[in-house]
Amino acid sequence: MLDFRWNTWNVQHIAEHGVRAGEAEYVADHARRPYPKIIAQGKWLVIGRTAIGRYLQVIYIDDDDSDTVYVIHSRELTDAEKRRYRRRIK
Repeated sequence: MLDFRWNTWNVQHIAEHGVRAGEAEYVADHARRPYPKIIAQGKWLVIGRTAIGRYLQVIYIDDDDSDTVYVIHSRELTDAEKRRYRRRIK
């Protein structure tokens, strides 16, 4: 299980995309191969489903100083992204 660091900025930022902190945590904690996938130095992408079945992407960075991860973006997948994801994990 990852240890998440939340503050006003990242909670509000993902809320603008209709995502709650608990949903982002669930998706990141329950990642299935090939995720998490590194997309830049220290920046990770996870795509997956929430406990209630919403498909989300979550992007976070490692905070090596505190051994936590910091979510910088999360949003619901488009229909095309959902189809690609379902094909990929079969």
